[in-house]
Amino acid sequence: MRRSFLLAILAASAFATAEAEAHAFLDHAIPAVGSSVHTAPTEISAWFTQELEPAFSTIEVTDASGMRVDKADSHVDPSDATELHVSLKPLAAGDYRVHWRVLSVDTHRTDGTFPFTVAP
Repeated sequence: MRRSFLLAILAASAFATAEAEAHAFLDHAIPAVGSSVHTAPTEISAWFTQELEPAFSTIEVTDASGMRVDKADSHVDPSDATELHVSLKPLAAGDYRVHWRVLSVDTHRTDGTFPFTVAP
């Protein structure tokens, strides 16, 4: 009985790990999450832990007042399905927030935000 209980716990743990890995989470971005940059970027690039479904994955950027400062051209990179890009309008010094919402190819949706600052 004790062995069966231990096997059940191991099986449940393996299932939980597989389930957690089935979502596309933000791995890293340029500019980096929470960074302060001295040169305003012309694009945001974000990499995720799984391949993305291009038709259902977006990224937007807003300034401190909530106004969009991206060019509304977010797209998954054709050569790397884990990479999402959006072009930016010219940015002044200030605080910005990146908002992403993605669907991984295994149909799990995730979303999130992160800040970055353009230093004066």
